[in-house]
Amino acid sequence: MKKTLIISASVLLATFSACSDSKKNGNAAATTEVVQTSTDHNTASAPVVAASLPSFAIQDMQGRKLNLQSLKGKKVFVNLWASWCPPCRREMPSIEKLSQAVDANRVMFVMISLDDQFEQAKQFVKAKKMQLPVYYPTENLPAMFRVPYIPATFIFDEKGELIKQVGGSDDYNTARYKALLQ
Repeated sequence: MKKTLIISASVLLATFSACSDSKKNGNAAATTEVVQTSTDHNTASAPVVAASLPSFAIQDMQGRKLNLQSLKGKKVFVNLWASWCPPCRREMPSIEKLSQAVDANRVMFVMISLDDQFEQAKQFVKAKKMQLPVYYPTENLPAMFRVPYIPATFIFDEKGELIKQVGGSDDYNTARYKALLQ
């Protein structure tokens, strides 16, 4: 009985740590993957995949267009999320706190909504009084962002090279992430 309870709790925890696009349609699936450059004892690690900040057009809530590659020279924190995703909503406050704790001249936060309609994300942001910059894709997602789960976070250094990838939700308001974004 105890073993069954532990297994059930583990499955439930995995389900709530990430949403998949299929979950929106009623099929639950969760995956967690971390790619990083340094040894981290709190998360699983794998070799860093050679990847760089893609050329990718997005627009902000006022309709202004931006290409991700234009952000080279700063560290870039990209988060893929949707308003219908509970783990996405749960991690947002920690991302907002992290964004307030780092130098805005050196780090850019790019919250990319994967909602079917950008209006859904705009309403969510307004209702939650979020200050994070929210964007919407104006073209198909680049290959590196076509992951089977959200939230998904990609952190790039000033050269545009991927230095960390997180699949599923995380607590970003930590000394570890603050140091990574210095």
